[in-house]
Amino acid sequence: MAAAVIKKFFIASMFMWIAPLAILYGFNHNLLPGSTNLSPHSLTLVSGFVAVISVNIVIAFYIYMAMKEPVDKHEPDPKFLADAKASVSQPTGEAPTSSESIKKQE
Repeated sequence: MAAAVIKKFFIASMFMWIAPLAILYGFNHNLLPGSTNLSPHSLTLVSGFVAVISVNIVIAFYIYMAMKEPVDKHEPDPKFLADAKASVSQPTGEAPTSSESIKKQE
């Protein structure tokens, strides 16, 4: 299961790099239709906006895929829970509480 999650993360990360770079390359080398009619200023703005939108689409798709992952309820180790509860309820005696420190100061 962990390998599948890492694989999905790796693929999404690759698309987050490849998609915007491909879009910018396509706009700058007039590979996309209509990009030849744009001024250089407009070409820069449109290609940047489309590249940013492509990254957001990849992120949304990755979130969607993560939401579809099966949810297994994680049950903590009972021994760990017992040890943690015992350590929390056990008085340490190291630091006095605020009321004890006030009494000592008086």
